[in-house]
Amino acid sequence: MIRRRFLQQSAALGVASLLAVAERVCAAPLETTKVRLVHSPSICLAPQYLAEEFLRMEGFTEVEYVKDWTTYPAKAIAEDKADFCQDAAWTFLASVDSGGSTVALAGAHVGCYELFVNERVRGIRDLKGKTISIPSYGSPNHILLESIFAYVGINPVKDVKWITGPAGPDAMALYLEGQADAYMAFPPQGHELRAKKAGRVILDTSVDRPWAHYFCCIFVGHRDYLDRYPNATKCVLRAFLKATDICAQDPPRAARMLVDGGYQPRYDVALEVIKELPYNRWRESNPEDTLRFYALRLRELGMIKTTPQKIIAQCTDWRFLNELKKEMKA
Repeated sequence: MIRRRFLQQSAALGVASLLAVAERVCAAPLETTKVRLVHSPSICLAPQYLAEEFLRMEGFTEVEYVKDWTTYPAKAIAEDKADFCQDAAWTFLASVDSGGSTVALAGAHVGCYELFVNERVRGIRDLKGKTISIPSYGSPNHILLESIFAYVGINPVKDVKWITGPAGPDAMALYLEGQADAYMAFPPQGHELRAKKAGRVILDTSVDRPWAHYFCCIFVGHRDYLDRYPNATKCVLRAFLKATDICAQDPPRAARMLVDGGYQPRYDVALEVIKELPYNRWRESNPEDTLRFYALRLRELGMIKTTPQKIIAQCTDWRFLNELKKEMKA
């Protein structure tokens, strides 16, 4: 019933008319009309959900959302449960370094993460000797923080204390309870922490350099799907990018669609997150620069062994993005 209502309301909103894309523009025939996407509980992944109507316009008749309540969306692809998803650039790098089957296709948006701290901390370097809560070792929060610490000269192994809360309170609860000095929030957690007046933000990856120069989330696909269905892959990416444009050009409409679709219960929270994230960067920013930046940080830390050059050469495919940039002019 939720899905039927969502589709009806999406049509009523006139999604296609927003960007003048009512007609299918994928000229080549689809090799398959089925595609599996990952359903992860995060507002910032809105393009994955808003893309459904565009996928149907492209000719896909079977659009499946695979439930994945972990913090590793690409794991569903590695296990051949899904064909495409959005993933954090740094967890993608960790995945392909260990032999994952995902391929980077395009950048999605900048931002997402905010580093909240208590009154004992004034800046990032003040976290030396402090306690930080994370969901788990190897989680996106943990990998990103380690790369940030390495960038500013803090040894993330020796200079900070990590605590996790999978068996008891979750990581954010540990911070709220005063057991940790810092917590890296992910949407919509930042909204909740601000409402509780729980500390302050000393780093916002959507505005603070150098992180604001690089994509947080990227679009990735299963290597086998790309190889077997190149025309379908291009159409999937086109649907993703059109949905990304909706988030950038009309946040209220995108937020309402998320709420109507049952992906987020609160409209105000969805609107705040979508408005704050730079969804308009996929045309102008180079996703290869993002992967090179984070791959260098992670390799310095010993978190990955593969060189940035090898990852970019073997685990990226920008041909669809380059074609769509010409076809989908702003």
